[in-house]
Amino acid sequence: MKKTNAMRILDGLKIPYETLSYDDDGEHELSRGAAERTAATLGIDAGAVFKTIVMRTDKKETVVFCQDARHEINLKKARAACGAKEVSPVKSDELPALTGYVRGGCSPLGMKRKFRTFIDQRALDHEKIFVSAGTRGEQIALAPADLVRATSAHVADLALEP
Repeated sequence: MKKTNAMRILDGLKIPYETLSYDDDGEHELSRGAAERTAATLGIDAGAVFKTIVMRTDKKETVVFCQDARHEINLKKARAACGAKEVSPVKSDELPALTGYVRGGCSPLGMKRKFRTFIDQRALDHEKIFVSAGTRGEQIALAPADLVRATSAHVADLALEP
């Protein structure tokens, strides 16, 4: 398997991780449950799979959020976490130039630039969590505290409650 930028960063920080591969179905719309399908395909808890959501604030700052597959991100909580009046998702066609990643293969690690990152507090409830390895069909499993450290993330309550 070819190393991704995300893997090289973890290697450089001497952070242990595992990789899991799966057949990518090509469907990556969050509204259609892509992260939940990834969890089902890999036979893992959807609450431990964290999707990477890249957003832009009203001040044109790019921010990254990691939210578990069972919950949508609460935009009010996301705004509060990053101190913005407004946040909106970056369009799919903008992701490659901005982050170096495509939708469905966007990792919070190894983007073209380091953006402020926020991870939902539910990550800390798990021994290990799963995030994209930076390519479709590959996930990285690691301790949540290690992801926080590797991304210099802030931990916050970001989930939209049903």
